[in-house]
Formats: sequence, structure tokens, C-alpha cells
Amino acid sequence: MNLDSHSEMLLRQFRELRPSLQQIADEACRLLQNALSEQGIYITAMEHRVKTEKSLAGKLELKGAKYRDINDITDLIGLRVITFYSDEVDKVAALAKRIFDIDWQESVDKRKLHQLDAFGYNSLHYICRLKTGGPRFELQMRTALQHVWSTIEHDTGYKGDVKIPSEYKRQFSRLAGMMELMDDEFSRLRTVLTDYRRQMLALVKSGKLDDVPLSQETFRSYLELQPFDRLNHRIAAVNQAEIFPVSMMSYLPVLESFGLETLGDVQRFIDENSDDAYQLALSHLAITDLDILSSNTAPQYLCLVNVLKQDGGRDGLKSLYDIINGENDTNYMLADLMIEQAKNLPFMHKLNLR
Repeated sequence: MNLDSHSEMLLRQFRELRPSLQQIADEACRLLQNALSEQGIYITAMEHRVKTEKSLAGKLELKGAKYRDINDITDLIGLRVITFYSDEVDKVAALAKRIFDIDWQESVDKRKLHQLDAFGYNSLHYICRLKTGGPRFELQMRTALQHVWSTIEHDTGYKGDVKIPSEYKRQFSRLAGMMELMDDEFSRLRTVLTDYRRQMLALVKSGKLDDVPLSQETFRSYLELQPFDRLNHRIAAVNQAEIFPVSMMSYLPVLESFGLETLGDVQRFIDENSDDAYQLALSHLAITDLDILSSNTAPQYLCLVNVLKQDGGRDGLKSLYDIINGENDTNYMLADLMIEQAKNLPFMHKLNLR
């Protein structure tokens, strides 16, 4: 490259500074990663680099006279943080303000430029410096969709030296607009869903269970109310057994298969079947010396009773055991055993009289 003496001097300064630049890049990355982790902000990627000598030489060949010394060049060190959602860019920026000194005159929020075809360049760029001092560095913050779009633009040569016909520019602009809309809508949808979850959790805590649809998240919150505890302790008292805590989330698909749609339905299911579930557990456990029961004992007997009451028979019980234990032919043996133990219980007698 044809560099003048001033640019050659800047390049020599860079060579001398390069080891410390790498240390600063590593430290800045570490500080930002720790801050993100402490705040529970999940990002898709973080990159950092020190500009290569070849890249710097190319820059100096074009505009070396612009810089008095090497410290005037703000992108010798580059950090890039890629988030999933556009609102998380602002969260990363807030952390950066806290852990770095920001050069506001040199920083730019390209998201505010509103150029129709500039979606991939809508990054937030901060020029930063470590609190302990040293050369400045560039921090780019953008979403995953913005990053993908920027890569596509680069790969297609859209921003290259060749003049792009207007028809192709129009296609790029349309696609950029669609991508920007997707970016905004993903963030909006996440906010809406977060608010919805909060509303459902509030309804669970308030006891308005009929207003809460049965789902994985609402069922997990419902379990925090320990709805099966009373029946579990009643069953455990048969053998003075201890109750070992296990997850009861595996019973969600079973309850859904019964046609239960709200947490109110689940609560009525428990209330209506608890006495019969206790009688079934009593007939099963009274002839054993089990002194440890899992906390999913109550939902298991409740579900068994429901299948029997719905005249599900051997196949219905086998299907239930398949969901609980995994598909296995031995589940037929368990089904036969349960039918034998239940046949003389009061709720079965009432069913037979119908």
C-alpha cells in the first residue's frame, strides 16, 4: 500500500500498542460478560477483536491525514454484542454506561437514522474507555436479525463499489422493512406474553383458578400451592411413610388428556376424586410395608380413579401407565393388578349399579 510518512508513523504506533490493545479487548469483554451474567441478560453472541495491521493500513491509505496520532482512531478495538430482542439492546447499553466511560460525542445511535434500506446498520455504537483509562474502543450492539441482515448485505455485495440497479435496491428496501417489522414484533410479542404470564400467576395466587388456562407454566405455579399435599399426607399415614419430593409436571399431559382446561377444572378434579383415590391407595398400600412414598403418589391415584370411573378399563389404565412410566407391556400387568384391587371399592360398586 502507498502510505505517506504520517500514516507509516501511525502504523508503527499501532505495532507498539497492539499487545496492550489485546489486553484491553479481553478485559472489556470480561467486564461486559460478567455484567450481563449478573443481570440475567441472555445474549446470542459476543465478539471482540483487535484490528489487523492490514485492515488498519487500508484505512490509513484512504484517510490517514484525518488522525493526529493512533489514539484518534476509535475502532482499533471492536466489541459486538448480539441480542435476541431489540429492547435488550437498550439493556446492554445501560450496562455499558455503568462499567465503561462513554465518549458521547463519538458515539452514535444508528437506529434513529431511519433510512429505509439501512436495517442491517441500525446498530447502537458506543465509543468506550475502561474506567482505568487506556485507548478507546468501539462497542456495537445489535439484534440477531440486524446482524443476519448485515451479513446478507455484505455477502451479496449490496454495499460494495458496483452500482446496484434501482429495481434491486427496491427489493432490498422491501425486505429490510419486513425484517425491521419482524424485529419489532418479536419484542412486542415477548412483552405481551410476559404480561400475560404475570396476569395468570396473579390469578393463581388470588385463587381465581377458573380464569387460568391449564398450561405448563400455570400448572407449575399451581403446584407451588401444594394442591396434592393433603391427599399425600393422608395416604402416607397408612404406613406412617415419609414423602419424598419429586416433580409432578409429568402429570400435566395426563390431566390434559382428561379434558381439563383450567386450573379450576384441576381443583375440582382433586376435590371430587380425593376420597376414592384414598380408598384405592389404602387397598393397595395396606398390604405393603412401604415407608417412603413419592410426592406424585396423590396425582397417580387420582388419575387411576378417574380412568376407572370413566370405565376406561384395562386399556385405559395401560394408556395411563404408558404416559407415566413410558410405554411398556408390563403396564398391562399393573393395569390388571389395579382393577383387581379396585373391584370391591365403594366407587366401583356404585359404577356397577348404574
